[in-house]
Amino acid sequence: MRHPWWTILGWLVVAAALIAVAPELKTKTDQQDFLPTKYESIQAAKLAEEAFPSAQKQASPAMVVVKRSDGQKLTAADSQKIGQVAQAIKAKGIKGVTTVTATPPASTGAIQLIAIPLPNNWQDQEAMDQGKDAIKQIRAETGAQLRGSPLSFGVTGDLASTVDNEKSDNETMALIGIGTIVIIILLLSIIFRAPLAALLPIVVIGLVSEVSTKVTAIIGNALDLNFDKGFNTIVVVVLYGIGTDYILFLLFRYRERLRAGEDKKTAMITSVARVGEAIASAAGAVIVAFLVLLLASFKAFGGLGPQLAIAVGVMFVTSLTLVPALISLLGPAVFWPSKSWKKEPKPRLWAKIGAGVGRRPAIAAVASGLVLIALAASAIGFKADYDFNASAPQNTESAKAMKDLRSSFPAGTLTPTEVYVKSAQPLTKQSLASYTQRLKGAPGAGSVQDPTFNKDATVAKYAVALKDNPNSSESISLVKGPFRDYVHEGAPAGAKVLVGGQTAVFADINTINNRDLSVILPVAVVLIGLILALLLRAIVAPIYLVGAVLLGFTATLGATVILFQGIENKPGLMFQLPIILYLFVLAIGTDYNILMIARLREEAREGHDPRRGAALGIQHAGPTVAAAGVILAGTFSMLVVSPQSMTAQIGFGVAIGILLSAFVMSAFFVPALTALLGHKAWWPGHSDAVKQAPSGPDGAVEDPYARTGIPS
Repeated sequence: MRHPWWTILGWLVVAAALIAVAPELKTKTDQQDFLPTKYESIQAAKLAEEAFPSAQKQASPAMVVVKRSDGQKLTAADSQKIGQVAQAIKAKGIKGVTTVTATPPASTGAIQLIAIPLPNNWQDQEAMDQGKDAIKQIRAETGAQLRGSPLSFGVTGDLASTVDNEKSDNETMALIGIGTIVIIILLLSIIFRAPLAALLPIVVIGLVSEVSTKVTAIIGNALDLNFDKGFNTIVVVVLYGIGTDYILFLLFRYRERLRAGEDKKTAMITSVARVGEAIASAAGAVIVAFLVLLLASFKAFGGLGPQLAIAVGVMFVTSLTLVPALISLLGPAVFWPSKSWKKEPKPRLWAKIGAGVGRRPAIAAVASGLVLIALAASAIGFKADYDFNASAPQNTESAKAMKDLRSSFPAGTLTPTEVYVKSAQPLTKQSLASYTQRLKGAPGAGSVQDPTFNKDATVAKYAVALKDNPNSSESISLVKGPFRDYVHEGAPAGAKVLVGGQTAVFADINTINNRDLSVILPVAVVLIGLILALLLRAIVAPIYLVGAVLLGFTATLGATVILFQGIENKPGLMFQLPIILYLFVLAIGTDYNILMIARLREEAREGHDPRRGAALGIQHAGPTVAAAGVILAGTFSMLVVSPQSMTAQIGFGVAIGILLSAFVMSAFFVPALTALLGHKAWWPGHSDAVKQAPSGPDGAVEDPYARTGIPS
């Protein structure tokens, strides 16, 4: 910090070099790409690619759902018109459209479908753009053909849904980005009343975001990691949240040292020395929590862990190099034009809270613990939801058309479950007649198409449309157990049966998620506990700190269940939510606990008894934790405005988890337990040993309760 210009220059040179030479970050979007090959759905997909290579280039078809505008049943003339529409679409020569088929009317007579298979490669942007353009042309041509007729229509399917939601998704992401920046600037302006202090995190973190992306791309390419494109927004929000936290920790301590009379460079050196250990430990705990995701069998999380760990690592290095250099260069001007940094604020809210916890630590511990336990109890009702379409806005053309389709056809018509029969001998419809008949009686089967065969007839493929929503928890549980068991048990002699398709993929993801949670949580807890033990040189404190964070994680999941499954009556929460909450609540909760426990230890070293130490620790560290919590929760709360229910769930879940960590766990639960345990909290070490007893101006030992008004 004695040579800030050199530090800034060195950082900028390294950043520019990384941005210039690093490759692009490679991402994937298909959840199937993240499953290990040992799972049946992936084996089925591999068999399909080998046996039906041309079909594999086509996803579930786009469906034109046609009905009468007056709500009556379709007539023969209507069906004839629909057939003409199908021919017109085929004759239009739309790129990517090879076949167009008008199906017979539904048995209800309410709707009729036009099936149009479209190329759908989620990893090829050119193919995706072609598919989306085809949807737009299909809609335009169908509208032109049906103009003036008594028929109305809607186009549905994955690509149609993407087209419908793309604009609102882009607008939402832009709103979230702008809102995040506005919240950070607004809250920091309120806290410091200084424009430079408010803008500093935005500028620094914006640069860090670019650098961390490049570092991630370099490491990802070297280690062949798979990154899920859907998590990119989360990474940016995390970076802004955690980065603002670390900068806040420094600014609060820097202001404190300036008030103590130190010059600007000495104040920064002291601040880095005092708070740097807490930031390093917090960053270490967060990085470890993220890297534990490498143990995940579901590789989307295996890529997200390193991606987040790299971002936090770059932010940590920046917070102890570039940020201190910038602040020490600016000096007190960082707080301009406010003069409040010059004087110690009068003890107010946090002093009163600290005094209350110091007087009655048992009541504080029980009350805060009961809040967490009450919320945690609701986590038992968690249900996983895999239906991305249901999470999207339901007022779009594709969503309305899907609702019409499912009112007359099995819900799984667009995303059938695929049953593959593989044999060393050629198969025929006759040889499979009994198995075909058996499939029609499979649990949950709505309709079964006749088998299609590969070139040498050694592989037969059945498309089974499930009666219920193929992405619902019920359908996934069905395919995971009874359906698979049923089709396997009746396999033709000498043949092997594999179940594939989207529902089967989610069934395997369900299995793998349960396995990952059972491995990741215990390993993360042990590693974070070790980091805390090294930081505190104690065993007791890390045990209850980790326990508190686990309770906070469960309480957060419970609160999210109450809102979305209870109040909003959703069928479940996004299947990724427990892992995402684990990432942020476990990591950030540990972050805040470290800051608070480090301050409690600091007060103990100053000679204050446990209750007085808790009071002072809350008084001094409480505002920092509260400010960091409000800002980080505020950034995540912006996700709640997303029209995508699953994104809103992430926003609410993480925001409420952070608020519980900051205002219940760190402000009450942890200080109260530490005050109750006293010196035992630091067993077997003596890291709370007094360095120098506090004394008054005349050299006499100061009354330890004088400043907070706690009776001695």
